Amino acid sequence: MQTDLLQEARRQAEICNACRYCEGYCSVFPALHQERFFTDANLTQLANLCHNCRGCYYACQYTAPHEFDLNLPKALAEVRQDSWESLAWPAPVARRFQKSGVMIALATILGFALLFLAFRALGSAGGDGFYAVLSHSAMVAIFLPAFLFPLASIAVSLRRYWTETGGTTIALKEIVDAFGSAAKMKNLAGGHGDGCNFEDEDRFSQARRHAHQAVMYGFLLCFASTSAGTLLHYVFDMPAPYPLWSLPKLLGIPGGILMVIGTVMLASLKLKADRSLGAAANWGGEMGFILLLFLVALSGLALYALGSTAAMPTLLAIHLGSVLSFFLLTPYTKMAHGFYRLTALIRDEQRKSAG
Repeated sequence: MQTDLLQEARRQAEICNACRYCEGYCSVFPALHQERFFTDANLTQLANLCHNCRGCYYACQYTAPHEFDLNLPKALAEVRQDSWESLAWPAPVARRFQKSGVMIALATILGFALLFLAFRALGSAGGDGFYAVLSHSAMVAIFLPAFLFPLASIAVSLRRYWTETGGTTIALKEIVDAFGSAAKMKNLAGGHGDGCNFEDEDRFSQARRHAHQAVMYGFLLCFASTSAGTLLHYVFDMPAPYPLWSLPKLLGIPGGILMVIGTVMLASLKLKADRSLGAAANWGGEMGFILLLFLVALSGLALYALGSTAAMPTLLAIHLGSVLSFFLLTPYTKMAHGFYRLTALIRDEQRKSAG
């Protein structure tokens, strides 16, 4: 990890530890105030606990033009981003995506979509519905490795993170408490439950929390939809396409709508927010990830609406290209942030237990 980023975060953490004005703001400060000296591992853990809500910055008396020039949200955001890049496997891909995320996402989607259209041009697969464009066996052959690769990559990254931060054997209660905190997006509610100041220093808002919840629960519904379709296909011998009132569509349609709403909200909030309070150099990567999720959801909904029209092959190619790009880029996008955040919350539960 970059020494200069860690040194600056250490300087700021030491000042915050002496001040303690923000003690109740989020889970970062109880963890920070427990330390007397800040190792690289401490700072990496604190950075991944931080949700960049920025309430501490706007409350701080030591921000510029004070000589201390504190900007803890930015310092932790840069350490956090650097930790994802350093611990990612393989790391060079992560760094490249953070610099040019939007262009890489669009180029990857377009490339895969053209590839799927080329398959279509070679002739019908001979099945029904979507399988007339690309056979079920071809979809499995393409998407199964693309699904397993990010899981393996993220598993390697999280193992490195756990070792880096001194994690020990996990108790069931620690997992349950961490999942509970993640499910409620507890830390995005602010220290007093009023929300955070992400887009406006004078206004507390739950908008960012709700946007994250919409994306998270929308994604989980879409994943459940895909899982239901897999069970229907392999266990009950009921291949797609499925009717409107089937389980895959009852889960997938609201999931897709939630993801579209959530990603639009996130993009809007990021455009309003002050970039100098985050990892500004990685803004493109964050927007690239939001765009990727948006296109996955929107193209899926378009397929539901227009799947029986002449537009279906083109829409299917765009959707499959988006999904394949999402899977392959997951370890290097902000999607990995969710896994790191959950791991950091589990690690924080261990701190509480030890204390």
